[in-house]
Amino acid sequence: MASIDPRFDRMTDPIDVIEKLAAIHNWPCERHTDELTLNVEGSWTDYHISLNWRDDIEALHLACAFEMKVPEARINEIYRLIALVNEQLWLGHFDIWPQDGLMLFRHGLMLNKAEISVEQCEALIASGLEASENYYQAFQYVVWAGKQAPDALASAMFHTEGRA
Repeated sequence: MASIDPRFDRMTDPIDVIEKLAAIHNWPCERHTDELTLNVEGSWTDYHISLNWRDDIEALHLACAFEMKVPEARINEIYRLIALVNEQLWLGHFDIWPQDGLMLFRHGLMLNKAEISVEQCEALIASGLEASENYYQAFQYVVWAGKQAPDALASAMFHTEGRA
């Protein structure tokens, strides 16, 4: 049976890779050691993406937040919608920071001693942006239009084909 080499030294810092990716896409970013924050313009809103590297568990964590304060009166319905949306997702999940009422999509990438590629970083960020773009309006319907979670989800799942 093969053993894991405990002397493995990571050649590439995942945060360095993402910082280069941000420069390629002209995304404004700010770095603090093992964390990088990006601001990315979406179709519905601007997204604030935080990427953290945890060396102790060899994982890259993505949190993609968007401006949507959830009023206390709508918090239970938002939790219902989050549960329904998360059932639809294969990777990552939506969450809410109750102290701030802030909506976000979270996902982690375990590397387990493997080097990270630009393509993996691109896919990680794309997963957060795609999920946030796909479900943003459903969250808006619950928060600002007073819709019930199943109705809001149904509206988000409806995609028009072609052009008129």
